[in-house]
Amino acid sequence: MIKLGMLDFDTSHCVAFTTRLNHIGNDKEQFVEGAKVVIACPGESKLSPERIPGFTEQMKKFGVPLVEKPQEMIGRVDGMLIMSLDGTVHYERAKPFLEAGIPCFIDKPYACSVDDAKKMAELAAKKKVPIFSSSSLRYAPEVVASAADPKPGKLQGCTVYGPASLSPIPERNPGLFHYGIHAVEILYALMGPGCQRVTCTHQKDVDVVTGTWKDGRVATVRGNRRGPGAYGFTAFAEKSITAVEVGTKFIYRELLKKVVAMFQTGQAPLDIAETIEMVAFMQAANKSGANHGVGETLQR
Repeated sequence: MIKLGMLDFDTSHCVAFTTRLNHIGNDKEQFVEGAKVVIACPGESKLSPERIPGFTEQMKKFGVPLVEKPQEMIGRVDGMLIMSLDGTVHYERAKPFLEAGIPCFIDKPYACSVDDAKKMAELAAKKKVPIFSSSSLRYAPEVVASAADPKPGKLQGCTVYGPASLSPIPERNPGLFHYGIHAVEILYALMGPGCQRVTCTHQKDVDVVTGTWKDGRVATVRGNRRGPGAYGFTAFAEKSITAVEVGTKFIYRELLKKVVAMFQTGQAPLDIAETIEMVAFMQAANKSGANHGVGETLQR
């Protein structure tokens, strides 16, 4: 059994992940085998501090031992779950554990700048430990099935939609990093890496981002801030055009299967270079949206 530590309780994911890994409750079809949260630290938050007390009480009820300082978990775990809602602090949160040679799952958004994204990846590579970050939407069954289906032929492009609420503190999780990350993750699960340039139309209720890939394919993300908070996509392939609604019932379970497999095998399920490119995509989209849709090249 893999022993996991968990840091930061300003997101509901701390509860959602623990119930599935530690087999708490009666919804057994959500349970994930192979790892257990054995220690945790509530941490701190500048983005959503009001959420920490309530989630701390829930974690206590789950019977998870809590510590006051993150470093107290070092030497007591096989892997770490860095859960902070605020992507701008993920490098500083993960750094002590990576330096100690502990593999880490970093909850979304992995980072809010390409510089931080690269620093985490470089530290993990230096210490020879795996690092992984992903939105749970990447592993929604409908997304996985579409990406793996050879029948439609090569994907020429797609339009992905999803909610994209904005951070209450703009400098933390700016623009798409706060919630638009989910739709961006679906986009990359379908298209793969290779985007070179983006344009973004930013309005009060929506962000529409169009990316051009190095092979000439074009794809779009629509981040909605008004109307239904649904996810889905239209895939434009060589042989067909398919509209797909994306459900969320099993997304945490499917993501956690990948997380546990990483800790078991020492191999991340997703190349961190693709995650870094998604950070570059969102960074460029935010810059374009703030500059009246001027095209922006992704930072490499």
